Amino acid sequence: MTVVDPDEHTVRELEDELDTVEDVEELNAVLEAERAGKDRKTAQEAIRKRIDVLDGDESEGLEGDTETEGEYEDTEETVGEEAEAGDEAIDADVDEEDADEDEAEAEEEDDGLSHPTADKRHVRALEDGHYEDMWVFCETQGGELLDVSKEMLGKARELMDDYAEDYEEENVVAFLMGDDCEGLAEEAVAYGADVAVYHDDDRLERFLHTPYTEVSSHMARGEGTTESTDWREYDKPRYVLFPATNNGRDLSAQVQAELDSGLASDCSDLYIEATEISNPVKTGEPGVKKTFERVLHMKRPDFSGFEYSTILCLDNPGREFHPQGCSVIPGSFEPMEPDYDREGLVVEHDMELDEEWFDVEITEHDRLDAGVDLTGHEVVVCLGRGIADDPTLGMELGLDLADAFEDAALGITRGIVTSSYQFEGHVEQYSKEERQIGETGQVVAPDLYVAAGVSGAVQHKVGMDESDVVVAINTDPDARIRDFSDYFVEGDLFDVLPRLTDALESGELDVEAVADGGEHR
Repeated sequence: MTVVDPDEHTVRELEDELDTVEDVEELNAVLEAERAGKDRKTAQEAIRKRIDVLDGDESEGLEGDTETEGEYEDTEETVGEEAEAGDEAIDADVDEEDADEDEAEAEEEDDGLSHPTADKRHVRALEDGHYEDMWVFCETQGGELLDVSKEMLGKARELMDDYAEDYEEENVVAFLMGDDCEGLAEEAVAYGADVAVYHDDDRLERFLHTPYTEVSSHMARGEGTTESTDWREYDKPRYVLFPATNNGRDLSAQVQAELDSGLASDCSDLYIEATEISNPVKTGEPGVKKTFERVLHMKRPDFSGFEYSTILCLDNPGREFHPQGCSVIPGSFEPMEPDYDREGLVVEHDMELDEEWFDVEITEHDRLDAGVDLTGHEVVVCLGRGIADDPTLGMELGLDLADAFEDAALGITRGIVTSSYQFEGHVEQYSKEERQIGETGQVVAPDLYVAAGVSGAVQHKVGMDESDVVVAINTDPDARIRDFSDYFVEGDLFDVLPRLTDALESGELDVEAVADGGEHR
C-alpha cells in the first residue's frame, strides 16, 4: 500500500492527493503521519473530510466546518448524498464534473472580455501565466498628453531601470487611444516609453467609458492582429499605472476587473521589491512564510488622514493577480526631460469597435476656464481652518503676505473649501476649490511653503510634501503639521501674518536666509 506523505505537500496540494485515495485505511495512516509530523489542523480536517466521503458520512463530517479561503469545489459524492437528504443548502453546491462542463460552456460563449465572476468559488485567473513590462495609460485631452501621463512615464522609467538591475530588462509600455494620436504615441516614447501602443479612431477623441475599457483590455491581453501584437510574447502586463483623474479612476477599476486583477487607487509613491508574507490565505497553509518576488508596493494616504498605507497585490495559491495595478495622484512624480531623439517602438493596435459602444454621442461640449495654477511659484502661502474666527480678515492677511513676496500664490486646504464660512467682498473668489492643495487638489513644490492655521492631515501633506522649506503657524503646539515643518511658529495667524508681512516689506526678514535654514521649531 502506497501511503501519501503529508509532509511533502502543502495543504492545497494534499487535498488534491487525497482525492486520488480510495482506501480508508490508507487515509487513517496519512492522518497519523500528519499528527506525527507537521500536525496541521487544516490538513487533518482535509483528511477527515475525505474519510467521511468514503464512509458515506460526509454530511456529519462537515458539521462546524468553516470555509477559510472562499475557493473550493465539492465532490460528486457530496452533491449526491446531500440531494438525497433534501438539504436546502445543496442548492449552492456544484458537482465537480458539472462545474467543469459549465466552465467549458462558458469558455465557448466567452467573448474574450467577460469573466465568470458571479460565482466566486469557481473564479480562476490565468494560472502559470507569463507576465512582463510596466504599462502606463497615457490620458490625453485636446490632442495633448496630460501632465500626469508624462509624470507616470517618468516614474515607470525609473522603476524599470532599477528593475533591470535587480532582475532583467523589461519595457515601459505606453498605451493610449484617440483621434489622430500617433504623434502622441511618439511623444510618449520621448518621455520614457520603450513601446507605445495606440488605437486611432475619431470616435475616441473624448473619453467614453465602454470603448476605452474594451480597447484597453484587448490591448493588455494581446488580442489584436499579429501585426499589432508580434512585439510581445507574454499573456498580460506585469504592472499597470493609470492616472487618478476622473477618467483614469473610472477606467482603472473597469480594466482591472476585466483582467481579473486588483487595484490600489490614489497612490502617491511606488517601488518594487520582494516581500515575505505569512498570511495563510496567500501562503496556502498556516505557520508558513512565503517570499513574493517583484512586488509593486503602492503607497497611498490612509483614510484616517494621518498615515500612509502600502497596498500589495499578491497571488493566492492557484490564483494569479496580474497586472498589479494602481492609479497615481497627479503631481506625485516629476516627468523626465523629453528626448525626442529617443528610439522606441510605436505600434498601431487593431480591433473592431462595436457600434453599440457609441450609442451615446456627444453633440456639444464646452471647456472650462484653465483655472488657477499654483505650481511654479517660488512661494506658496496656504490658509487652513485657523481663519475660522474671521474668515474674511484671515483671507485678506494671507493675500497681503503673498503680495509681499516677489513670486507667490495663495492656496487653501480642503477644510476651507468644504466649510460654510461666509466671505465678504473680493476675497470670496479665493475660497474656491481651484486653489485647494492636497490629495484631491493641486500638488505644489515651492522653495518656501507658509502654512497658516493648517492642521497637517496626510491628504494635505501629499500636496506640499516636496516643498523645500515649510513654515507652519498654528496655535496648537501638537498640530500634526509640526512633524514635517522646518520652522514652527506657535501663535495665532491673525497676529503672526501681519508681522511677517511688515518684516518682508521693511526688509527686516531675509527670505533667502529662511529658505537656507535648518529645522527650527
